[in-house]
Parts: sequence; C-alpha cells; structure tokens
Amino acid sequence: MSKRRGNPMVFYVVMAILAVTLFDIGIVPLLIIGGIIAMMTRGNKKAQNESRERKQRNQNRERNRSTRTTAPPRRQARTSESPRRSTNNFSKSNPFKKSGIAKYKDFDLDGAIADFEQGLAISEGDVALHWNITAAYSLTEKKDKAFFHLNRAVELGFNDFEKIQSHDDLAFLRIQPEFDDFKANGYKLGAQQAQQSRESKRIAASDQDVNLTDDILLSQLNKLAELRKKGLLSEQEFVTERKKLLRR
Repeated sequence: MSKRRGNPMVFYVVMAILAVTLFDIGIVPLLIIGGIIAMMTRGNKKAQNESRERKQRNQNRERNRSTRTTAPPRRQARTSESPRRSTNNFSKSNPFKKSGIAKYKDFDLDGAIADFEQGLAISEGDVALHWNITAAYSLTEKKDKAFFHLNRAVELGFNDFEKIQSHDDLAFLRIQPEFDDFKANGYKLGAQQAQQSRESKRIAASDQDVNLTDDILLSQLNKLAELRKKGLLSEQEFVTERKKLLRR
C-alpha cells in the first residue's frame, strides 16, 4: 500500500495552532521549535536531492560505460581496384608537348605543329595541346585545322573566350568569314563546318602519307643504284629489284 505524502508546511501550521490552543505555549518558544523543525526538514530535502543526484550520476556512468564497450562500427573495406591513371599524368609526361612549345617560341611553326600532332596522338584529351596547335595553325594560315582544334579544345573544357577574342596569334582566325558563326555557336563548329574541317584534316594526312611514301621509295631506288654502281648488283638484278619497288 503506497504512502501518501501531504504538505509538511500545512502539518506544521496545524500542529502550531494546536500547541498554542491546548498547551498555552508562547509565541517565541513556538517560533524556535518551528525554526528547528524547518531546518531539519530542509536538511532532509537536501539529503534526498543529493541522493537522487548521486543515483542519476551512477545511472549516467553505467550508460556511458555500456556505450563505450559496444563494438565500434566497422570501416568499409577498401576495394582492391586501383584508381585509374588520369590523362593529366600522361599530359605532364608527354615529351612532344614541351618540345613543341619550345619550337613554337622559336618561331619554328612547322616543327611545333609536328610535335603537337605527335603529342595529341599520345594524349588526345590535352586541352593545352589543342590550344597551342590552334595558334600555330592560325599563324600558318591554315584555318580549317585551326578551327578544328579550337573546337576540340572548347569541347574538352576550354572556356577562356576572352583569350580567343584577344590573343594575337589567333588574329588570322578571327578575320575569317566563318568566325562569326563559330562564335555565335559558343565557339564550336556547326555540323557543316565540322565536316569540312574533318575532311580537310583527312586530306592533309593522306598527302603527308603520300609524301612520306615517295621519300622512302626514292631512298630505296637510290640505294639500288649505289649497289649497282659498286658492282654488288648486276644489271638484271637491278632491273628486277627496281620493278618490285615500283610495283608496290
């Protein structure tokens, strides 16, 4: 059966009234007794509060201890797959990029273009290479190739459009009639322009292969002539080998 707790102050007041009425106790002794009782009551309350606080602290300590003993969450295991090597690393180690820039600064534009093209064969996604070769093609007045590589640079993320408008080496490109459409299209080639640029680039590459083949053939024919002159080949052998070379 639970105990009911009444208001102690009401109890003390009632007891004081009864004491004065029944026992004719004076006011001063009554006040003294009341003060003593109040002090005792206050002390009991303080002790009860301290007891509750200690109990609460013990509960909190036990809760914290149980939390600390809980196993920490496991870290996610690292995947065994190694990160892919970025194209920027290839760009930094691209030897043709550095040599092309050096030739460009020395105004060896044809040599710079040759190195930039070889650099792009290694790292086609290098924005700086496309920008540099654009400037070189503009200076050599090869607008189709210049537009092609500038378009590619913008596709790869080049967005310094103010530089396109102000760079001295692109002056030739800016005075071309198709530049306005190129600019209006976000510095990108339209479908027709892109097709023309690709075709121009393909023809140039084909011409370069033909020239290279002609040079090799001429070198081989000269070598045959030297062998015949030294007596290492007979006239018949020379004719036969020469026909083989020309038939290729």
